[in-house]
Amino acid sequence: MVPTGAHGRPGGASVPGSAARTPAADTDVVCLGESMVTFLPSRPGRLADVPSFSRTIGGAESNVACALASAGHTVTWVSRVGADGFGDHLVEAVGAYGVDTSAVRRDPDRPTGVYFRTATDRATDVHEVAYYRAGSAASAMSPDNVPHDVLSGGRVLHLSGITAALSADCLALLHDLTAPRPGRPLLSFDVNHRPGLWRGREPGPEVLLELARRCDLVFVGEDEAEEVWGVRGTRAVRAALPEPDVLVVKRGAEGATVLSRTGGGRPDTVTDVPALRVDVVAPVGAGDAFAAGFLSATLRGLPVRERARHGHLMAAAVLTVPGDFTAPPARPHADRLAALDDTAWGTLRLGPGWTDEGANEEAEAT
Repeated sequence: MVPTGAHGRPGGASVPGSAARTPAADTDVVCLGESMVTFLPSRPGRLADVPSFSRTIGGAESNVACALASAGHTVTWVSRVGADGFGDHLVEAVGAYGVDTSAVRRDPDRPTGVYFRTATDRATDVHEVAYYRAGSAASAMSPDNVPHDVLSGGRVLHLSGITAALSADCLALLHDLTAPRPGRPLLSFDVNHRPGLWRGREPGPEVLLELARRCDLVFVGEDEAEEVWGVRGTRAVRAALPEPDVLVVKRGAEGATVLSRTGGGRPDTVTDVPALRVDVVAPVGAGDAFAAGFLSATLRGLPVRERARHGHLMAAAVLTVPGDFTAPPARPHADRLAALDDTAWGTLRLGPGWTDEGANEEAEAT
């Protein structure tokens, strides 16, 4: 198990079964952040040329919440949505996965955010995203209007850098939630740098670095760290983020490196876990799914290698469907795959439908 760290955290207390918690007791994870109604194109091409879209939901933290709830964990999503039809849809859709949405507030004066995207990879020059989230209900979240008892009541509080970029009030909220204090939940933080959200505001790289250094478990892409902070390589990322007890550096198709330690000042244990070979349908939402898989395995007290493997498996589930989210594989199925020896893991290939055990899974050596 990975214990929590220093500066006000319950040092030495492990996440699974920890008693050093505020009253909520039976909630595994609380996720805070904006979710939007997402419109997916009916065909590839420019947004100007796409004739129709299908409606779904999207949001980094709600994606994590839905995946964790689908994996059997108790999860609460905290956010704000408009008192409109899109807000109704979001609350109903997230709740349908088993997520507790009772802490979601309705804003009568601000709308629910929406966005449209093309079918192409975010990494390509032809990818387009059109956000309609400025002045959204979620951007009005602040230290004064969120349920602090709920946010402090789970075993894990999951946050991301997207929330910090929404508004000055949202940034103040994240500063407040990441402040060192006795008995706070384990803080999980996905850097999730979105340059477009930071235009005209405080320097995003500095803010994200400060927030990440105040958390216990941090997820960041290797290329993301280079873009945001100008650091290259896993060791350089760790040098920039020395405080978190667990640092997960995602290296795309190569896999992930987990740097973990069991107490302040102790050297890291470095665990490299190769990614799976996946027949990708749409490369969207994989980072959120990886975080959910890693958190799920962390809550279960699994070894670090299995935590990263469960992250890869949940990411593979999303990569093999068109949308931003899909239900993860059943736990026994995922456990069996995560327990494969290195050779079998290295030859595993997953395609669409693989989460239905035995349906389209290709596990033969190639």
